[in-house]
Amino acid sequence: MQNNTRTNQSSAAVRTANLYLACGLLLVLIFAFDLAIPLGVAAGVPYIVAVLLSLWSPQRSFTYVVAVLASILTLIGFFYSPPGGELWKVLFNRGLALFAIWVTASLGLQRKISEEKREKAVREREKALEELKILRGYLPICAACKKIRNDAGYWTQIEAYIRDHSEANFTHSICPECSKKLYPEFFHEEEPPSDP
Repeated sequence: MQNNTRTNQSSAAVRTANLYLACGLLLVLIFAFDLAIPLGVAAGVPYIVAVLLSLWSPQRSFTYVVAVLASILTLIGFFYSPPGGELWKVLFNRGLALFAIWVTASLGLQRKISEEKREKAVREREKALEELKILRGYLPICAACKKIRNDAGYWTQIEAYIRDHSEANFTHSICPECSKKLYPEFFHEEEPPSDP
């Protein structure tokens, strides 16, 4: 069991490291592409792919890091890309790229948070269902002594059976009818008044 847990942890660590490497490589490739094309093209928009890829990370902060890096590289690309296009178009395209990067990051993280909450609720529900014990079906009960036959074929007191198969506990008391039968000396029937 312990080896299996270690194996799962090490494979998760390898997947996370590969994800970080892939995001970093993607950021570098998109930046190189951005530096190779003229300014008029919205070359910062492909950074969205790196942001979307970062959402696979178990840590939400990694998505913020990728979005910040993508934003910085988009701004650096504005200064170091070959000239081209009108300035207002260049600024609009860079602004559009920054907007797309941050909208993608925030919406992706919101969805990730809601999925984590949903998964947590499902796990809690499954745990509650596992803990919940419900009596169902027919119970073989003795008509005379009221003992119940369990799954192993043994006869047990009804209280023990219900306690073992549910979350109910018992406290004992005596109903009025049984009190009269068991302790008649404490119950006196009033005689009807006699006629004069």
